[in-house]
Amino acid sequence: MQKIVVTGASGFLGGRLLKYLTQHKRAIEVIGTGRRSERKAEFEQLHCQYQAGDLLDENFCRALLENADVIVHCAALSAPWGKREEFVKANIRTTQNLLNTGRKSGVKKFVFISTPSIYYDGRHRFHVSENDPLPSKPVNEYAATKWEAEMEVLRQNSPTFQTIALRPRAIIGEEDTVIFPRLLKAYQSGRLKIIGDGRNVVDLTTARNVIEAVICALYAPKEAYGQAYNITNGEPVILWDEINFLLTKLGLTPVSQHVPLGMADAFAKLMELKAKITGGSEPTLTRYGIGVLAKSLTMDISKAKALLTYQPVQTTREGIIEFIEWYRNQQL
Repeated sequence: MQKIVVTGASGFLGGRLLKYLTQHKRAIEVIGTGRRSERKAEFEQLHCQYQAGDLLDENFCRALLENADVIVHCAALSAPWGKREEFVKANIRTTQNLLNTGRKSGVKKFVFISTPSIYYDGRHRFHVSENDPLPSKPVNEYAATKWEAEMEVLRQNSPTFQTIALRPRAIIGEEDTVIFPRLLKAYQSGRLKIIGDGRNVVDLTTARNVIEAVICALYAPKEAYGQAYNITNGEPVILWDEINFLLTKLGLTPVSQHVPLGMADAFAKLMELKAKITGGSEPTLTRYGIGVLAKSLTMDISKAKALLTYQPVQTTREGIIEFIEWYRNQQL
């Protein structure tokens, strides 16, 4: 490969992927892009190329993708709340623009980072496969628009423009600014409580394992393209045990207080209703957020293992320790 373009590089996964691909010489040229320019100096110190720009801008995309062989599309608006038009712009229209411009520019491969949020239906679910039926209604606009974008990506697969989708579950690790930081913020404000019995089992995925899956996708046989793949650490864990492991390693008291699931769900429903009536910002609690913390969700990754030869290279605990070391350095 001569040139790889990584979108969403100003964020968590995209930034990690840009640095890894650059450092490990997976292409002669690797370029990251994002809407924000704050990380440009950081990337330049590591000899990473970065260009800030708008993926809705066709001229910017055309220049960015000149002589590119591969697009790894990590950029997305990922939130449990918001207006549909904002998610459509960020998740569907940018994907369409990259697909159309990439195909015209001679890009050969398109790797799309999708989401297992499309599986969420408010129930405990175990060993979910890519072929299992999806809920009749997506849980939120993020899940809805990512699913629409994924379908468009896979529809455009062809012998000359190979497309593939990865669905990593709950990405953690160094540079995570979403999952663990939000939990720690809730803990520090006294709002973090175990919802339900605290025995819900989930799959997590370290950023390093997602990177491994991307590399597998880049070198996959042609018959593996045009399909979506679940990606996880391959070791389901009890969520609250891992949260308390994180807290303990940070020298904090583990969470022990429980809140009944029904009570938490009813409170979140009221907060959502208030936000809709007032047109306010994202509520502190959403029903989806409650479900993520209280419901089990594990995924079958046998398809990725068989067709992509994907094998996790980092454990959940290693990913948590990696995050802790990075987080402590940020506090200095």
